[in-house]
Amino acid sequence: MKKLALAACLAALLFAAQGVSGQALSGRRAPGFSLPDSAFAQHDLYDYRGRWLLLVFVKTDSANSRALSQLLESKKAQWGAKAAVLSVAVTPPDNQATIAKYAADTRITTPLVFDQGQAAASYFKATPTRPNITMPHLFAISPQGMIVRDWTELQVGLKTLGAELDALIAAGK
Repeated sequence: MKKLALAACLAALLFAAQGVSGQALSGRRAPGFSLPDSAFAQHDLYDYRGRWLLLVFVKTDSANSRALSQLLESKKAQWGAKAAVLSVAVTPPDNQATIAKYAADTRITTPLVFDQGQAAASYFKATPTRPNITMPHLFAISPQGMIVRDWTELQVGLKTLGAELDALIAAGK
């Protein structure tokens, strides 16, 4: 009986821990940052206030990151001034060469900024005991600066994501 109770407690703890790494990243103020792109222009979170910001953390060697970047690129014209897209690559492992190749291969025109881990740690609530950062990972930040939704690599269904983002931006929360 004690073994069964212990197993139930362990299962509950594991379930709770999984909840922390899932949607626990949304529903809070977006952490501030100022990050450079390859031309050394700074991109500050505050620059995007008043419109939606789709912040996507990418891995340049990931097919899923490429597909997500291309989807967001195709939607930019439709959203106009209501929304902006900003891509973040964590360096290392990425560097100027891998990021330049990624931008050329995907034909994205959105800014692609370098992060040495500080912004990623803030957005993913990473700690030394829980260093999990999943990429690609998309954060929808409202015009008021709140993370209202985030999608992990496993949750990004490109067939439905475009419509989901359209509805979110149209709602204008």
